[in-house]
Amino acid sequence: MNIQTIMVVGAGQMGSGIAQVAAASGLQVLLHDTSPEFLKRGMLSIDKQLSRSVEKGKLTQDGMKEILRRIQPTEFIELAEQADLVIEAISENMALKVLLFHRLDGICPPHTIIATNTSSLPISEIAAVTGRPARVIGMHFMNPVPVMPLVEVIRGLETSQEVFEVVCGLSERLGKIPVEVNDFPGFVSNRILMPMINEAVFTVYEGVASVESVDKVMKLGMNHPMGPLELADFIGLDTCLSIMEILYEGFKDSKYRPCPLLRKYVKAGRLGRKSGQGFYTYSS
Repeated sequence: MNIQTIMVVGAGQMGSGIAQVAAASGLQVLLHDTSPEFLKRGMLSIDKQLSRSVEKGKLTQDGMKEILRRIQPTEFIELAEQADLVIEAISENMALKVLLFHRLDGICPPHTIIATNTSSLPISEIAAVTGRPARVIGMHFMNPVPVMPLVEVIRGLETSQEVFEVVCGLSERLGKIPVEVNDFPGFVSNRILMPMINEAVFTVYEGVASVESVDKVMKLGMNHPMGPLELADFIGLDTCLSIMEILYEGFKDSKYRPCPLLRKYVKAGRLGRKSGQGFYTYSS
């Protein structure tokens, strides 16, 4: 199967990043969001990222214009009928994803592969609401997408070998390294990362150390480029909480219990960088 046109659903941080790398690899990209404001922000983010590459000499001005020309922002999900592949990158909410996949299944032609960028939800359950479970797969990109090389590729129970091979091949075309992971809550990346972040929140909650001290220990002692609390702010504390709840529900194991302080911050609207305040305070 020769993929030429993809639709990315969701113009947030992940969706705009996926659209950028897809267009940079020569694909035609439909970037969809129901919110005109989110579409505008997504395109501005792509423009900003590409402009930095031009400033650093990694990309020419003409090259930047060509990449932007390949991206068509749209509020109309119906344009998915033009796509060989749809990549969903909306909120980490099963109810919303199920509704979207059911709708996409009715719009997309039979050959279209529908992928989810979910970081923790079961692929098989999402695929079950469609009439094409063999053509549904997980493509979990890492944030920031233009920089991070990994894509976790997750088969659902019914995902075909052909679809798996096509998606792995496409990932390589995007300049990424696909790694096959089984369909378990959190897959590999978040099953390991999120409990570490949650435990870092517990150390602050229990008074073991300050936010700054926790992050310094992990950066200076473990050679992490970002401390876990700084990283949590970057990801979004609401996203971290959602994934911990999925792990806790999926495994029924108390080691995945979200820290009460994480819940408290999310309820207070302290979501990290995107809200201006999380464990740290950020200027706009």
